[in-house]
Amino acid sequence: MRGGERVLERLLQMFPQADIFTHVYDPSAVSDIIRRHTVKTSFIQKLPFATTKYQSYLPLMPMALEHLDLRGYDLVISSESGPAKGVIAAPDAMHLCYVHSPMRYLWDHYHDYRDATGFVNRMVMPWMCHSLRKWDMSSAARVDRFLANSNFIRERIAKAWRRPAEVVHPPVETDLFNVSPDIEDSWLWVGQLVPYKRADLAIDAFNKLGLPLTVVGDGPMAKELRKRAGPNIRMIPRMSFAELRAAYARARALVFTAEEDFGIVPVEVMASGRPVLAYGRGGALDSVVAGRTRQFFAEQSVDAVVEAVQDMERWLPHFDPAASLTRARDFAPEVFDRGILEALV
Repeated sequence: MRGGERVLERLLQMFPQADIFTHVYDPSAVSDIIRRHTVKTSFIQKLPFATTKYQSYLPLMPMALEHLDLRGYDLVISSESGPAKGVIAAPDAMHLCYVHSPMRYLWDHYHDYRDATGFVNRMVMPWMCHSLRKWDMSSAARVDRFLANSNFIRERIAKAWRRPAEVVHPPVETDLFNVSPDIEDSWLWVGQLVPYKRADLAIDAFNKLGLPLTVVGDGPMAKELRKRAGPNIRMIPRMSFAELRAAYARARALVFTAEEDFGIVPVEVMASGRPVLAYGRGGALDSVVAGRTRQFFAEQSVDAVVEAVQDMERWLPHFDPAASLTRARDFAPEVFDRGILEALV
């Protein structure tokens, strides 16, 4: 249950009679909202270890999508961050594609993924991805209208598929978060401990600064980063939602080091009345407002983060939580709903 599933939940509330088509389905891993709907899977569901090793079946996914029978549906909404838009809709159906990201491992992050994988995959990826890119490009022609979750993704859609897109930001349940009168001294970092999230930048910078930092997240880099963290850095693998809400509301500020497609965490922090220091690229440019909900650092380097934190420390006494709350409301679910409905007119 991550950002893509939150979008799916909201779409299901907007279209309560909708059926769900997906490659693989594990009912125990999703919410009650999703479980209440009819879910139909592709043939990949029947393959060995599909629910845990589904990414291994990527070469089969284009064929599996095209095999799905969508006859009888007058509206098809695909939620795209992997190959989802390649379904074949009926000739008289509207196909709206909501794009979280064109497939990163095919396009702008291809070399990063290839360098990080094992020897066998490094040998296979050039051949597999070459074919997938051609299919990905051609299948974009099957979509009637594209929506992007940020201006950053809108630009990537134009680059990869040569198609225009309108921006509809993902829904953030801003009403679930509260302001706290008790603010702690510790800064906050939240996310998966994977390379592109750049938790290492935050840890190295705060080691250098000597300021307290709480890192919430788990992932393949966890062991390495725990060794790297100084005594001023507290690392917590997981928090319940209630614990995370409290952490947001009490944090001195959030440091957001990733180049994200959109980035829901900064909006949730702003909905908790706290400021954000973010890397000045990607989806964060759509949500964080310099000088109001605070600022950006220009490059992913330790020195840039250190300098930005020091600057923000000088500014924090002037921070007005109302500015963050006002900005967060721009991403409330009803704003998302309006964007989807306007795209169908």
